[in-house]
Amino acid sequence: MFFHVILTTECNSQCRYCYGEALEDTEDDFSGLDVDYALPKKISYNLDALQRFCSRDADCVLTFYGGEPLLCADEIKQIMDAVKVKHFMIQTNGLLLNRLDPEYVNKFHTVLVSVDGDEALTDFYRGKGTFRKVMDNLKQVKSNGFTGELIARMTVMEQTDIYRQVRWLLDNAEFSFSSVHWQLNVGFWKTDFQRRGFKQWTEESYNPGIRRLAEFWVNYMRERGEVLRLYPFLGIAHSLLHSEEETLMRCGAGWINYAIQTDGHIVPCPTMWGMRNYYLGHVASTDPRMLAKVFVKEPCTECSLLGVCGGRCLYANITKRWSAKAYSLVCGTVRNLIEVIASQLPRIRRLAETGKISLEDFEFMKYNGCEIIP
Repeated sequence: MFFHVILTTECNSQCRYCYGEALEDTEDDFSGLDVDYALPKKISYNLDALQRFCSRDADCVLTFYGGEPLLCADEIKQIMDAVKVKHFMIQTNGLLLNRLDPEYVNKFHTVLVSVDGDEALTDFYRGKGTFRKVMDNLKQVKSNGFTGELIARMTVMEQTDIYRQVRWLLDNAEFSFSSVHWQLNVGFWKTDFQRRGFKQWTEESYNPGIRRLAEFWVNYMRERGEVLRLYPFLGIAHSLLHSEEETLMRCGAGWINYAIQTDGHIVPCPTMWGMRNYYLGHVASTDPRMLAKVFVKEPCTECSLLGVCGGRCLYANITKRWSAKAYSLVCGTVRNLIEVIASQLPRIRRLAETGKISLEDFEFMKYNGCEIIP
């Protein structure tokens, strides 16, 4: 089982798509859901309870999450010293990576760091000077001996040229990534759609950019014999190559990947914090192997893409912050993504048959924080 440990609800950044959207969107209607807006700002339950909880699952994986989890560097060290799990991971904005001693950083199986592309774009979304500080910290992490997987986790909006920015992350001479995941900032807020040019951007920029990027991805396999870990491509290609019928959430939310709030309550997904309707237990009294499962409902269950998509986002399916018409545009990006990868399968299979690549190159740790479907 995988668990996001929400260490704090606070953050040291004021990003446009989180803090900025919160200032614009004052609509708090969650369709009758009972939401607790007064969770502790910092982890408040006894760590002995977390140790007992994790000890019941031999394959327990903990991902430190926030807010910004490195605001709780001391708690991270305490947990890593006391709690025995299969793997530790972290999702961070990267600004405070220098706060954590190398002996702890080097124990992470995976570090997902928020970087949205080049310096201009990252600083536009996340604040001036963010990119430079993050890059400096990443170089320090590598020089201190980190050998785990380092994933550039992009948040994507209308200012993003997906092809150019992913290529930049891969080709940047200063600090290049071989693992990249991107997530569309859609369906989280109630009123942002009407302020944005999402439809035009997806049709004129994002969807065509995905097609160009997939072509580059397979060309890279042919020329270099390497499968770059572009997670939205990697996960879908893996499923199609192995004829998998993936009908559950691909991020694992609600069935194998849960979140532990700062008060110890367990919810299906970290974005569903405070939703009392979906409290599934408490870390002090629940057996992780007995957690209830939460599945997507209509319209996802009626969609022909469900077998590959898995429902995209449990939070979006439950809260329905965007209208059905607006969200259909998001589904259009998913359809484009799946169709693009499917169109590249003959080339990929030929490369595998000739030994240029191997189907094993498409293996990855599932539920590592990469949602697969952006």
